[in-house]
Amino acid sequence: MDLFTYYRSTSSYRVRIALALKGLTFEAIPVNLIRDGGEQLKPEYRAIDPQGRVPALRLESGEVIIQSSAIIEYLEERYPQPALLPKDLVQRAQQRAVAALIGCDIHPLHNVSVLNRLRGLPLKEPEVVAWIDHWITQGFTAVEALIGDEGFCFGEVGLADVFLLPQLYAARRFNVDLSDYPRICRVEALALHHTAFQTAHPDAQSDKPE
Repeated sequence: MDLFTYYRSTSSYRVRIALALKGLTFEAIPVNLIRDGGEQLKPEYRAIDPQGRVPALRLESGEVIIQSSAIIEYLEERYPQPALLPKDLVQRAQQRAVAALIGCDIHPLHNVSVLNRLRGLPLKEPEVVAWIDHWITQGFTAVEALIGDEGFCFGEVGLADVFLLPQLYAARRFNVDLSDYPRICRVEALALHHTAFQTAHPDAQSDKPE
């Protein structure tokens, strides 16, 4: 498998975590979102993903799957063990709810395309920073209330953690105050000592600038 990725893309980071947790090997193909106006917008990459986003997963068959949630669902169904979702239906829904909250309601509002649009309106940089802080803290307040008091988000490592850790990376990059989120910070501390999360971390990627 080939994974079109960018080292600090939170969506790419999610997929790298899922691949690592399942012990799957892949070829990382970096797509620089910054260089020359963004390699993801070039015709060569749009031929792979018409939306011009990362990640994209190219299978051995040559078929391409886009969107991190769809890629992770494919991996869970194609390679069910180790599982990212528990067998209990309610618990599965709880994991998916946290993942959706992050993937649909937090991350898109500070994605590079949104921030570029805000800066082009134009908004001043302090206003952009306040926008980012508002949506991440609002979302994290809900996540903090939804997850448990022990272990990862819901005890054993699962789908919610796959989405939470990249969002935490982004929160720290944007200097969001995390002092009101002890449960979230507990999960982060556990994950940062877990081999799969370490392997997938932006700092461990070959395309991270020196």
